[in-house]
Amino acid sequence: MMSPKGLSWLSILRLGLVQSAIGAIVVLMTSTLNRVAVVEFGLAAMVPAGLVGWHYAVQLSRPHWGLRADQGGARTPWIIGGMAMLAIGGAIASFATIWMASAFWPGLALGLLAFTLIGAGVGAAGTNLLALLASRAAPARRPAAAALTWVMMILGIVLTAALSAQFLAPFSPDRLLRVALIVCASAFALASLAVWGVERASRDLSTPADPSQAPAPTRQSFRAAFAEIWAEPMARRFTLFVFASMLAYSAQDLILEPFAGLVFGLSPAQSTALAGMQHGGVLLGMILVGALGGWVGAKRQGWMRSWTIAGCVGSALALGGLAIGAARPTLWPLEVNVFALGFANGMFAVAAIGSMMGLAGHGRARREGARIGLWGAAQAIAFGLGGFLGAAGVDALRRALSADPPAFASVFTFEAALFLFAAFLAARIDAAQAIGAPASSSPRLQPAE
Repeated sequence: MMSPKGLSWLSILRLGLVQSAIGAIVVLMTSTLNRVAVVEFGLAAMVPAGLVGWHYAVQLSRPHWGLRADQGGARTPWIIGGMAMLAIGGAIASFATIWMASAFWPGLALGLLAFTLIGAGVGAAGTNLLALLASRAAPARRPAAAALTWVMMILGIVLTAALSAQFLAPFSPDRLLRVALIVCASAFALASLAVWGVERASRDLSTPADPSQAPAPTRQSFRAAFAEIWAEPMARRFTLFVFASMLAYSAQDLILEPFAGLVFGLSPAQSTALAGMQHGGVLLGMILVGALGGWVGAKRQGWMRSWTIAGCVGSALALGGLAIGAARPTLWPLEVNVFALGFANGMFAVAAIGSMMGLAGHGRARREGARIGLWGAAQAIAFGLGGFLGAAGVDALRRALSADPPAFASVFTFEAALFLFAAFLAARIDAAQAIGAPASSSPRLQPAE
């Protein structure tokens, strides 16, 4: 018999393991295979970069996966099915990378197929995982759930990277293929066991406690459903917010370590340690917002919007600090600045995900998956563009200005402006639909026609 309550903490932890499994496969595909293709197999860097970019493009299908689950009434099959596509795509991608070294064009064609499956798998599993959390986690638990799932994803990435590095030495194509197959199979098994039975043991908090009073799921074309969601002012504003904030968030990824080396003179080991300090700040910011979430949320409505705005403004200030530091590298406390940037990023990231969970249920009933899919697609576009635009902007300005400090400072200033724009957009979410508002303040869900 269905429990009258939402997800327990144990169930939320189990869903976090699914996110760990997703991160484990993705980091192997986007990081390890990228390095092997360029260094060990001598391929042009644009080849793996293009395949990674393609997997982001495929994630534009996220709203489709979310809507299909909305209409079917169950998300577990879509999560497991998405993990299957992701695992199969990862296995094929490792073989395709090896094949490209001896037969480039056939290997590239197979690589396109593989990264199509990877992008579709991430979209189907990731979208419906967040939708499951959004519809079944109690509002007071959503901030901690957002923090936990993100931290678990990072944990999956770190463990996979560390173990893969150990088992890939000494490197050989056969060893690469074995490691990839083990990671993909293990991640699929872990995710399947973790999600199994969680949905059945909890209640959808966006529907009445009495199942007989719940509106029945309706079949609707993707175009009609998308138009319906896009007509909602809140959905449009939040989509633009996600795009702007994630564009600023991702644009710093590929230029921070080169900035530390070219402007501050840090060695590769020192710049790597600096990146570790940034990620430490990210984790601390996530844990802080997640831990305070339930306690503050129970006392003050709309608190998560405040954390979202604070994280965006803090990120803008930290990026402005890097722009100032570029002009005076010998005096600027780079480590403190980078840690502050990571801390603000972590605050913003968890608050934004928690906001996404809270807002997914606003509007037409049984459209949580489609809304989260829309926002996930906006995030995928921003992630695909952000790293490229940040690096391309620095390259262009370095050539135009013939100097490194002003080139990096200009790009950091632009990113800071994007974060301030994102804070402005977050502040414009209607008070009646406040980010992080308790479920009782949500507008009454209307039955589907």
